[in-house]
Amino acid sequence: MQKWKENVRKVVPYVPGEQPKVEGRLIKLNTNENPYPPSPLAVKASADMDITKYRLYPDPAVSKLVKALAKEYGVGDNSVFVGVGSDDVLAMSFLTFFNSDKPILFPDVTYSFYEVWADLYHIPYECPKLDEEYRIVTDDYCVPNGGIIFPNPNAPTGVVMELEEVRKILDANRDVVVIVDEAYIDFGGESAIKLIDQYDNLLVVRTYSKSRSMAGLRIGYAIGNTELIKALNDVKYSYNSYTMNMAAIELGTAVLEDKEYFEETTNKIIATRERSKKRLSELGFTFPDSRTNFIFAKPSKISAQELFEKLKERSIYVRHFDGERVKDSLRISIGTDEDMERFFEAVDEIQRG
Repeated sequence: MQKWKENVRKVVPYVPGEQPKVEGRLIKLNTNENPYPPSPLAVKASADMDITKYRLYPDPAVSKLVKALAKEYGVGDNSVFVGVGSDDVLAMSFLTFFNSDKPILFPDVTYSFYEVWADLYHIPYECPKLDEEYRIVTDDYCVPNGGIIFPNPNAPTGVVMELEEVRKILDANRDVVVIVDEAYIDFGGESAIKLIDQYDNLLVVRTYSKSRSMAGLRIGYAIGNTELIKALNDVKYSYNSYTMNMAAIELGTAVLEDKEYFEETTNKIIATRERSKKRLSELGFTFPDSRTNFIFAKPSKISAQELFEKLKERSIYVRHFDGERVKDSLRISIGTDEDMERFFEAVDEIQRG
């Protein structure tokens, strides 16, 4: 082996959902993207942009978007941090806050990037098991640790934790940073943002990729105590000052003004999700009650792996995971009513043989 290989950082990378390159009609239900386009205000903001300014660096402080988000959530500008998608914000948070010799805690069935970041940054971690209903056991997080992170609602299960349970974890962990990843909170559940004035160690992370229909622009943000946000910015400016591009700043700011469109598309997804639960039950699937824009469903008449492959042959993409506790289920993103109807027709056909 070449000598230089001894000094290469080795890590098992996160595997994102497949972005298929196929011709013809594709039903893409594998990456929890929003099936509806962004707000018309994003289209207008894009058309109004002066692209000659692209020759300049963007504002490193992302002031315009930070101010708009602060107004949206009723917090001060110094309580908002913006990054290139919530993955960027979360990775920066791991690097900034999880530096104890004690292990950080996150669930055994959760967003698989957490384990990757912990390994990448050499952060010790432990993964308390979810119960049989895929719920976090709060008592498991009331032990000495170096920090806590969990999604609410959880992914890939879709299960939501009530705010009082979140508060219980916060009350037991005043000496470490607790990160609540709210990528899916707009589809169900109560946000922990209302708790940031009571807990100076709480960081809430959110994204434009799901409910805002802007996964392609990569906009994520965190809301928390001003000292937490300053610490994040210190790390950001030590790493890459110009993280957010001009288009993302402008369009991300614009869509916050269109509350009516946001509520309309979010409610359409929720309604389709509830109808989809009924159809899945009729087809013999079992699943925890989802409060997200996806359903984590276990087929009864065919293995999840086989159904995944047969759907893919029909250009219908869902997500299958290999982990021991998740391998028997598929994560099915909520598409349009038409998308879901085609999915259900295909499942019925496959199961009938």
